[in-house]
This record gives sequence, structure tokens and C-alpha cells, in this order.
Amino acid sequence: MNKPHATDNAPTLVIIRGNSGSGKTTAAREVRRRYGRGAALLEQDYLRRTLLREHDSTHIDPVAPTFITATARTALDLGYHVILEGILHTERYATVLHQLLDNHPGPATVFYLDVSIDETIRRHLNRDEPIPVTPDEMRRWYTHGDLLNVPGETIIPEPHTFEQTVTTILQASGLISATPQSACPRRCLHCARKADNPSTAATTS
Repeated sequence: MNKPHATDNAPTLVIIRGNSGSGKTTAAREVRRRYGRGAALLEQDYLRRTLLREHDSTHIDPVAPTFITATARTALDLGYHVILEGILHTERYATVLHQLLDNHPGPATVFYLDVSIDETIRRHLNRDEPIPVTPDEMRRWYTHGDLLNVPGETIIPEPHTFEQTVTTILQASGLISATPQSACPRRCLHCARKADNPSTAATTS
């Protein structure tokens, strides 16, 4: 998104959305892995399901939408590039996501993985980390074309390979060339030692 109030030294915000089984979590994790330290990965499922243990329902006036976007704002304020991923249904998340995007002074991009219901079920059944969700449940949750409708929203079509998806996100978001702004690794002595001695990088964390 090109915003008139954007500043060059603000962190980058990346939002990756899509239906369950669309590949958004795997892609987001790979984007963060390739970027390295200095980027925070926020997964909707972990924050809502594990941290809050809250059901994803409008009937309970859920806390998760506000909590997740507040977490993203905090990470951005602390100098982290943020990769936020999840289904993030517009019914419950559109308002808070629009606020997050509108109030962020730095570069921000939104991606939507547009994958059919049959393909999401196929990917779900073949994933390395199965989750306790049945195909029938996935059909009930599936929402076709649930776009956030913000300027520059990038739709990644089903035929895209995993590599194409990750490359698109890295390049279109600008993360591929964004410098770290958080304390680690920018001011981290441990990271500096690894940079000076790359042969030790594989044995330290």
C-alpha cells in the first residue's frame, strides 16, 4: 500500500490471509525464515486458539481480533517487521485490520491466497502437521474470495507453486531488501559475532 504518511524508517507490515489449508501458514513461516531475525511472525491460530483459547465466533464478542492487531502494533512499535497470517475472516477482522493498516506509518502489503475448497482439503490431508479438522468442517468455514479490499491487495492464485508464493510475498512486500530495525540483530553482540564468524552460525542460535 502506498500511503501519503508513510515513513522510510518504519518497519514493514505484511498480512497473509486465506482459507484453512490454503498454505498461508507454511508460506508465512518460510518468508520469516528467509528474512531472518528482525521479523516477527504472528499466527492467528496460535494467538487465538492457544494463547487465548477463544472460539472464533461472533456470538461471544471475541477478544482475538483486538488482541492480535494490538500485538502486531506493539511489535511494529518496537522495530520489528511484522508478518501476520491467518484466515482473518472479514466478518470479524476487517475493521481492526483496516485500522492497523491505516495507522501504520510504514510500508504495508496484504496478500490473499485464493485456493478452491477442493484444493484446500487436499492440502490439509497431506500436510506435515495435521490439525484436528475434518473436511466437513473446512467446507463450513470456507469463504470464497474473502478479500480485505484495500489498495494494492495481492491475490495469489491456486496454480502458484510454494516457491512462487514465497518469492511474490518477499518481493512485493519489500522484505527482500528491508534492513532489520529491531534490537536483535541490529544491536546484538551475538549476531555480530556470527556475522564476523559465519562458520559458527550453523552451531549457534
